[in-house]
Order: sequence, then structure tokens, then C-alpha cells
Amino acid sequence: MRKAFVVLLALVLGLVLAQKPRVVVGTGSTGGVFFYYGTTLADLINRAGVAEAQPVQTGGSYDNLLLLRDRTNPQANTYYCALTTTDSAYVAYTGEEPRFRARKADSQRVMFYMYPSFIHIVTTEKTGIRVVQDLAGKRVSTGQPGSSTENLALMVLQAAGVRPESFAKRERLPVAEGAKALSEGTLDAFFWVGGVPTGSIVELSTSLARKGDRVHLIPIDPRSTTAQVALRRFPGLLEPTVVPRTVYNTRGDVSGLNTGNIVVCPESLPAEVAYGIMRAVFENLETLRTSVAAARDTSLENTARLFGRLVIPFHPGAERYLRERGVLR
Repeated sequence: MRKAFVVLLALVLGLVLAQKPRVVVGTGSTGGVFFYYGTTLADLINRAGVAEAQPVQTGGSYDNLLLLRDRTNPQANTYYCALTTTDSAYVAYTGEEPRFRARKADSQRVMFYMYPSFIHIVTTEKTGIRVVQDLAGKRVSTGQPGSSTENLALMVLQAAGVRPESFAKRERLPVAEGAKALSEGTLDAFFWVGGVPTGSIVELSTSLARKGDRVHLIPIDPRSTTAQVALRRFPGLLEPTVVPRTVYNTRGDVSGLNTGNIVVCPESLPAEVAYGIMRAVFENLETLRTSVAAARDTSLENTARLFGRLVIPFHPGAERYLRERGVLR
């Protein structure tokens, strides 16, 4: 009887070991770049045969990092990887974000750089809103509860001296719903931290044009107090940028701030799987870039620039791939 049990146990263990690891990719809300990027990433992993990958729709960075921390189960061969902004990854890793204070997401490891995300503050020309301070007394969405968008929106508002309590109405909508509400006139402005271009805002621009209106992105001058507070809060993680007028058909180019976006996986993800994911991505970059315009900034060189800039370590499998490709010495 004991011998039969040992044989059965060996067979079960053999089956588990023979199974491909399950990699769950936390993405974002529908209409945002995370959703499309994560879905394409999972498809590339599946095509390469590295793992059984599944994208899941989430509220964004913090949801994804919570899944990585709480749902990864090496015993079940299941690993949650996260699409996240660099600022979110940083405060989750250090425990500065309240949801990670008791238990940090310090098992996360960097895989690669995706693209920069712009802090969009979106309104229309007809609202008359021109600067952040004009949001007082207006109907404003600050992004989904607990999202990176909401955290950065609140930081920008605080730096600009605007209290959310001063809004005529505060909403907490994902980007697609925010754009729809703005188009229908039930919202005056919304915050969104996402890649450029973001599809929902491109669609909004088209919708407004049919009504004789156009998108207005509220600028953040890099010399302003608002920008300086943000840059000090996340040194090396935020940077000034300009969105060209052609992106959303704005009246002019728009100054603002970018945060980076990265893919992180748990430290427990086997090194050979992490290496395989890197190969699946960087040997199929054109497929990724065809599917997601923002992926034009996904590159080995941009990934290598993160090395040493982030307190979060790289995954050993990812680091090995970068060294083999000659972008890390």
C-alpha cells in the first residue's frame, strides 16, 4: 500500500512539473492602453509556448501589484505579473502606499520598460477651463478608486492648491466612462494617467469635433510649483514632456508630466520562464507595436536605462536576457 502511494505521489509530482506555468497578466480598464498591451503580451507568451498566459481586466497598477503579492502561488505553478506605473511600483515596494504598509510588494522584480504615461487632465474648449485651479467648482473625475491615476491626480491637485471638496461633483471613473461623460456634458473634466495616444481620448476628440468643440488638455508647466512638487515626490520617476497637438487635435502642443510604465513579475517566477517571456516580447516587437501604438517605446535600450535608477531589482531571468543582448555590461 505504501509503495503504491509513493508511486502515485511521484506520478502526480511528475504531472505538475510537466505542466506549463500559469502566468496571469494584470492589465487595466477597458479603453486604456494597459488593457490592450497586457492582452497582446499574454498572446505573445502563449504563442511562444513559454507559459499558459491569461490577461485579466483590473483597476490598474495597484490592483495588479496586489494580485502579484497576494495571488502568486509557486506551489500551484501560478504567477501573477503586473503592468504598473513606476511610481506605483515604487510606493508598493517601499510600503509608502497605505495598502502595502503592513505587507510590502517587495517580491516584485522588473522585467522590462513598456512606455511613458502622460498625466492627462482632459476637458473641452467650451468649458472654459484653462488651468488646474479652474477645476474648483466643476464636475471632475479623479480616476478609479485607489488607482495610480487617482493618486497622481490628488497629488497634482494638492500641489496646485485645489481641494477635491471644492468640486461641484467628484466622480471616480475609468477613462472610457470619463470620456463618455465629458462628451455627453455630464462631466467638466477628468484625470487619466495613460499612454499617448489613449484610444478613448482619440474617440472623444472625434466626437467633440462633430459638435463643434475640441479636446483641451490642461497643461502643467515644468517650471510651475505643481510640477516641482511632483518631481520631488518621485525623483527620477517623473519627467517633463510635451504632447504634440496632432495627437488629440488640441489647439497647440501641451506641456505636462510623464511617469514610466513597466512589467514586473514575482521573484518566485522561474528564471527560465522570465527569460522566455523576454524573448517572446523582444523577438516579436513589431507584432506588439502593430497592436499597441504606445509600444513604440518598448525597447531593450529603454529597459536598460532603468537599471540602477529603480530601487526595485530586475528579475534574474530578465537581467540574463539583457546581458546576453549586450545592453547591460
